[in-house]
Amino acid sequence: MFGYVFKILQSIWNHGNLDDFANQDMAAVQPLISNGMSNGFGKNDKAPNHTVPRYAVASATGLEGPDQILSSDVDTTWEPDGRVRIKLDNPADESYAPISVPGLLKRVASKYPDHPALISRPGVDGQRTTYSYKEYESQVRTVAKAFLHLGLERHHSVCILGFNAPQWFISDIAAIYAGGFAAGIYTTNSPEACQYCAESSRANIIVVEDAKQLEKILEIKKNLPKLKAIIQYDGIPSTKDVLSWNELLEIGQRQSDDQLETVLKTIGINECCTLVYTSGTVGNPKAVMLTHDNLLTDARAILAAGDLNREAQETVISFLPLSHVAAQVVDIFTCMLMSATVYFADKNALKGSLLDTLVAARPTAFLGVPRVWEKIYEKMQAVARNNGPIKTWIANWAKAQGLQYNLDRMNGVEYKSWSYLIAKWLIFRKVKAALGLDRCHVFGTAAAPLSTEVKKYFMSLDIVIIDAYGMSECAGAHSLGTSNAFRLGSVGRALPGFLTKLDNVDNTGEGEICMGGRHVFMGYLNEPEKIKGTKDEHNWLHSGDLGKIDSDGFLYVTGRIKELVITAGGENIPPVHIEELVKKECPALSNAMLIGDRRKYLTMLVTLKTEMNIDTGEPLDALSPDARKWVKGLGSKAKTLSEVLQTKDPLIYKGIEEAITRANEKAISNAQRVQKFRILPHDFSVPTGELGPTLKLKRNVVVKQYANLIEDMYKE
Repeated sequence: MFGYVFKILQSIWNHGNLDDFANQDMAAVQPLISNGMSNGFGKNDKAPNHTVPRYAVASATGLEGPDQILSSDVDTTWEPDGRVRIKLDNPADESYAPISVPGLLKRVASKYPDHPALISRPGVDGQRTTYSYKEYESQVRTVAKAFLHLGLERHHSVCILGFNAPQWFISDIAAIYAGGFAAGIYTTNSPEACQYCAESSRANIIVVEDAKQLEKILEIKKNLPKLKAIIQYDGIPSTKDVLSWNELLEIGQRQSDDQLETVLKTIGINECCTLVYTSGTVGNPKAVMLTHDNLLTDARAILAAGDLNREAQETVISFLPLSHVAAQVVDIFTCMLMSATVYFADKNALKGSLLDTLVAARPTAFLGVPRVWEKIYEKMQAVARNNGPIKTWIANWAKAQGLQYNLDRMNGVEYKSWSYLIAKWLIFRKVKAALGLDRCHVFGTAAAPLSTEVKKYFMSLDIVIIDAYGMSECAGAHSLGTSNAFRLGSVGRALPGFLTKLDNVDNTGEGEICMGGRHVFMGYLNEPEKIKGTKDEHNWLHSGDLGKIDSDGFLYVTGRIKELVITAGGENIPPVHIEELVKKECPALSNAMLIGDRRKYLTMLVTLKTEMNIDTGEPLDALSPDARKWVKGLGSKAKTLSEVLQTKDPLIYKGIEEAITRANEKAISNAQRVQKFRILPHDFSVPTGELGPTLKLKRNVVVKQYANLIEDMYKE
């Protein structure tokens, strides 16, 4: 009977077109992965504020670099040439030798000289260029020698302004080899913002991608007296005195190794090698100073968590902004540690072309921000709506098996039923292949919360999306879920060797998330006063996030201290929870932003899902398929956002009002109920300014932009 049913299901499936539905060798890495680290602390009272410290021993001469520890007696510095002592929080910290970024790349290139390291995005001819690890390290040395010849000074920066490419990686690591700072600049930055980064980091060299980014630098060049060279890595620059990438390589090839080797001897793993500019919404961004040890400790801990432990076998796609710490620590440093292959997506990855790269690269690990997963989810939902009744029934049956299996596994029950195995063979493998994820065994999300609804959808397709949590000031990740240890709503456990505690805990067990470990940053460049509110005297990093820790050590982020809405009645309200409740009740909403700080009651600004301009990323007027389906279900004929607003479509406004009412029923107090709302004239996006480069909501920008609309909701 079982075989007969199986053949029927297989026959039905294969006659459709549901393709559209869409312990290894670790010899080189093992010295860098400690087996004795704990997973941090599960309860607040187990995380000590202070213990008798132990510190790594410094080099005798300071000229034994680059894998040396330089002498220091401080934990924090804001000076460009400063260094910090390395605190050994765990006995396992001493189980591996100190290593620098140059030391690591040299070692990997020696062990895997011919293994593919970087695979470029397609050129004008559609072909990709592959760099082996030997070629990768060779080009880094060549570019480092060119940087030195062009005038890069010790503890000055190379700013990099462009989309992800092998040249971005090479420029970044070459700056470090040459004793400078690598400093990424967001491609969405204005010329004025670029100038601030270049000035504050004392940039001697700026590397740009193309003519568009070059134009920004040429506009501010006269204001940068320390700038000595500009390089354009994509295309041939038409401006005099701007070097092409090939010209840069030619300069480096003509130099001897003497100056580079002299500089390398002075480098220490406990001095700054990278600046990450925070994308703050108030004032100028802060330059987070990260050491070699910060970055490689974090990368090592990510590997030690367990899911990425296959040397020279992993493939990753680079498409998230490299000026952001998450992309740097994963794409550059974690991949270097495990000798992985990095594919580069094209510029339109976040505008719709990412699927092409996924299918071409077939990554074994994939990290996306929530909006990426939401876009894939929406696309798959749209395709699924065109399936006939039989395919829909089979798909729903299979998804039920996948969801139950993964929910059981989350709760510690590992049991593969025959139904699950059939669904996996019949459906899940096809869906993953259509998405380019058939080889992927790590699916991650970071930067902002991903809704439980979307997570469960992917779990039903046997794709378990794990959360990572961290910030620039801890070199990337601090906690991480794994495929064998995850919880819905949690950002995982502290990575091996890292400590977590909650500060100022209230009677519900909620407090500020604080982080400890060797990944905690040095300080903010030239801004000692701003360090005080972030790092305390015992080197704990205060995140500004509110959270809870359960009895199994899983961390839950419940809100942001600075984003708390404090009503006129004095009630503290975390907005994200209420916003997610409303969005869950109304599938046509793309964004919902809570308003109510120092107000008598809560209101909300909402945006409807619309189509997107694939070239610019700007929202269009046409409603998305999801929104059109919801609108049609209400009986409305509206097809564009402007129609909805011009007619104040009563059916749509009533539908949103009813969704908010349903969300209000789940509020824990009357003060947390939303009283009014307004529909905004376009969706949030990066080009229109409401979202940052990693698609985080800029609340203060929205409040300022729609001040009149907000005031209108509070008129008596």
